[in-house]
Amino acid sequence: MNSSQAQSIEHIKKGPIIAALLIGAFVAFLNQTLMNVALPKIMDDLGIQANTGQWLTTGYMLVNGVLIPVTAFLIARFTTRQLFISAMSLFSIGTLICALSPSFAILMIGRLIQAGGAGILMPLMTVVFLNIFPIEKRGSAMGMMGIAMILAPAIGPTLSGYVVEHHSWRVLFYIILPFALIATLIGIFFLKNVTKVTKPRFDAVSVILSTIGFGGLLYGFSDAGTDGWNSPRVIWTLVIGAIALVAFVWKQFISKTPMLEFRIFKYNMFTLTTIINVIVTMAMYAGMILMPLFLQNIRGFTPMESGLMMLPGAILMGIMSPITGAIFDKIGARWLSVIGLAITVGMTYEFSRLTVDTSYAHMMIIYTVRMFGMSLMMMPIQTAGLNQLPRSMNAHGTAMSNTLRTISGSIGTAILVTVMTSQTKHYVTEGIKSGAAKATDKAQMAALSAQSMVHGINDAFVIATWLSVAALILAFFIKKTKPQDENLKVEMNKVSGTTANAKG
Repeated sequence: MNSSQAQSIEHIKKGPIIAALLIGAFVAFLNQTLMNVALPKIMDDLGIQANTGQWLTTGYMLVNGVLIPVTAFLIARFTTRQLFISAMSLFSIGTLICALSPSFAILMIGRLIQAGGAGILMPLMTVVFLNIFPIEKRGSAMGMMGIAMILAPAIGPTLSGYVVEHHSWRVLFYIILPFALIATLIGIFFLKNVTKVTKPRFDAVSVILSTIGFGGLLYGFSDAGTDGWNSPRVIWTLVIGAIALVAFVWKQFISKTPMLEFRIFKYNMFTLTTIINVIVTMAMYAGMILMPLFLQNIRGFTPMESGLMMLPGAILMGIMSPITGAIFDKIGARWLSVIGLAITVGMTYEFSRLTVDTSYAHMMIIYTVRMFGMSLMMMPIQTAGLNQLPRSMNAHGTAMSNTLRTISGSIGTAILVTVMTSQTKHYVTEGIKSGAAKATDKAQMAALSAQSMVHGINDAFVIATWLSVAALILAFFIKKTKPQDENLKVEMNKVSGTTANAKG
């Protein structure tokens, strides 16, 4: 991007751009979290089984996940306005279809269309923010972005619990639709083009390999959490996904204009922060997945009560996000990350000591403090890595970062759920062997099962604690960076050209 283009970006009105992107991201994240609580009611209303109903979340996740790696190509191929308006229009159409759906098939189609729009929004928002804000203000900008990412999951479970308790589940989609339409209209009238269009060649082979590779891994790890690692479907999906992913990576290295640039890992701080982000995401899912199971299955709280317990922590995280961004602009990411991860380690360890009598208030305090710790380091870590990339590599860095976070979330869920279920079975077996409960006594077995599940959840939190410790150690090596010049980009093109010529 030349100096006149950069200067024009500095003088554009950022307010409408920020408003459109934040509203769009907010409704996309809110839509993702509403479904989990509403799923039992939807299954009952449409007369479907759990394994069928689960596709409403699994299918959404798969489409969302496989689109993220393609966003670097889309951002280079289309203007900011074209991409945003198309994404929000798709999301709005999908939301309307979901709201009106008379059957599971129509609802599923609506969810997949929604996911098609939502999968583009988050990477696009990050790239736009990196382009329109100078490096000294990026922390504050990314902090604003964090509000949408954090508040939506905070409000989602509580809102969904209230709506399905008092109204039809279709009301959830009617709540989302006006916000999606408002974001679309703001985009149509006010959004400016701030990304450079280079018209790269469409690489159909890379798209197919990326879809099979990332989709296979996402589905395999998600299914492993429910069907177990020994399931033939899980094994074959992971194997096919891994083979396709290796072929995809190889294809990117021999291509002159790769769809997703893997050579960005030559930037050391981007690589370090990406590794930390992957580890932190896996640890974060411990609280998101295991706490609702403990609250509802062991303590007997309703989904709405579970959501309310997590609400203060998520709201605090949302409030802290712009504050953390402003601090990041002044001091960088290292000490914010170290302090945030130290708090996260301590509070995650506290969650590994749950009992059947742990009070609601105690869990709320631990969860809230844990979220405060995460608010200090989530955005700074990601921004510190992206800050090292030259402007031309922003789309590739964002796509790579989001892709790996999505996959690590699935891996983290699969590992933690597997640890919980296997350890629960182990403790039940040991309890029966030791005579703590008789297999024929229902009351004793119910008590043993509850106690065993608590132990299983605690063991999973121990794994999450050690993951947080690993991230904490790596955080000490974070350094303040600034965007590199285009030399490495030129070097990458030379390497690509040399490889392609050698192949020829």
